[in-house]
Amino acid sequence: MTEPKKGWFQRLADGLSRSSKAMTDQVVGSFSKQPLDEERLDELEEMLIEADLGPYSAARIRNRFAEERFGKSADEREIKEALAAAIGDELAAREGDFEPLSGVRPYVVMFIGVNGSGKTTTLGKIAADLTSRGAKVLIVAGDTFRAAAVEQLKVWADRARADFMSRPTGADAAGLAYDAVERAKAEGYDVVLIDTAGRLQNKQGLMDELLKIIRVVKKVEPEAPHEVLLVLDATVGRNALAQENIFGNQIGVTGIVMTKLDGTARGGVLVPVAQASDSPIKLIGVGEGIDDLQPFRARAFARSLVGLEDA
Repeated sequence: MTEPKKGWFQRLADGLSRSSKAMTDQVVGSFSKQPLDEERLDELEEMLIEADLGPYSAARIRNRFAEERFGKSADEREIKEALAAAIGDELAAREGDFEPLSGVRPYVVMFIGVNGSGKTTTLGKIAADLTSRGAKVLIVAGDTFRAAAVEQLKVWADRARADFMSRPTGADAAGLAYDAVERAKAEGYDVVLIDTAGRLQNKQGLMDELLKIIRVVKKVEPEAPHEVLLVLDATVGRNALAQENIFGNQIGVTGIVMTKLDGTARGGVLVPVAQASDSPIKLIGVGEGIDDLQPFRARAFARSLVGLEDA
C-alpha cells in the first residue's frame, strides 16, 4: 500500500473516536489531577484490561506508569501523552510493511479469515490501490462455497479494473488457485489476490482446504504465496484473539489486517492481538473508502486511541 496521504491521521482519529472516547471516559479521566499510588495503579491496570488492551499489555503499562509517575499527579493531557507513549512502545515492534510491488512477479497474496471479517472488502481495496499505481492485478474468487462472496468480489474487480477468475459454486478452490497462478505467470501479471473461504463451522476442514491451496500454489511457484494476510474484525473484540490463534497455529500467516476499527469502542483489542501473534500488523481499516485502509503505524494508532492529535 502507498504511505498515508495527507489527512490520514485525521481519518484514523475519526475512525477511532469511539475507542478514544471510551479510553478517555474509562481511564484518562479517572486519573487526572490525582497522585498515583498502588491502589490507583491497580485500578488503572483493571481499566486497561476492560478497555481490551489485554492483561499482558495492561500489566506492562501499569509498571511503566509506576516507574515514571508514582506519587505524582497529572492533568488529563499528561495522562494521555504518557498512555499513548506506553501503548506506542508496546506496538512499535509489531509494525510490518505490505509492499506487493517491491517483490517478484507475479506476487501472490492469499487472504484468510472468518466469513464477515472483511476479507473481500480488504482485497478489493488493495486491488484498487494497486491498479491505481499501474499494476496488472488478477483477483481470484477462492471462496467457491458462497455465490454471494463471488458476486461481491466481481463488483470489486470491476471497480478496481482488475481481471477476475472464478469457478462454479462448490468447485475446488485449490484447482482454481493453481490455474490462476499459472495464468498470472503466462500473462505477465504483477499481483495475484486470492480470496478464500472462512467457514469456522468445520474448522479442521477449512484449515485443510487452506493448506491444500498453499501446497498447490507452490507447485506452480515454489515461493508462493508470498503473503498470507489474516483479516480480523475489530468489532468482535476479544474473539479476534481466538481467531488469530486458530489461523496462526496452522497457517503460515505473514501479516494481520485489522478491519472495522471505526465500528467499535474496543479498538484497543489490536494491542493484545499484536502481542499474541507471531505475525506483524500490516494494515488497518477505519472506514469504507479505499483510502481508509492504510499501513499500520504504532505511534499514530496509539495517539489516536487515547484521543491525541498528531505531533
